[in-house]
Amino acid sequence: MKIGELAKSLGVSTDTLRYYEQHKLLTPSGRSEAGYRMYTQQQRRQMQFILRAKAVGFSLKDIQELLQIQIEKHQHSCEEVKEITLQKLHLVRARIEELQRFEQSLSKLAQRCCGGPESADFCSILTALEDVDGTCN
Repeated sequence: MKIGELAKSLGVSTDTLRYYEQHKLLTPSGRSEAGYRMYTQQQRRQMQFILRAKAVGFSLKDIQELLQIQIEKHQHSCEEVKEITLQKLHLVRARIEELQRFEQSLSKLAQRCCGGPESADFCSILTALEDVDGTCN
């Protein structure tokens, strides 16, 4: 199938497919006489795998590793796949904690500000951000 057909069947753009091709995660099986990229059903399944992995948060590097394992399953263990997954989970949890800290700080800043039409000369948010002691936390 041509790149446009593959893209339509997966609900993505042809640019998305070219992006994954550029990052060596997807390779067309060849080209038609007219020069169109051609893909097989196996490559369609591989792209579905890539899209699912991306949807759950795996990076391009992670997806490369997972694809390599998926292609050569008999040479790898579940332990390897789980380790990649646990590393990603750790990063996600750390990011969630960071975002929660951001949310708490922003909430405190917003609560302290009157939000009125007066001059920002005495705005509590600006004052807190200017505070060298870091008391806006």
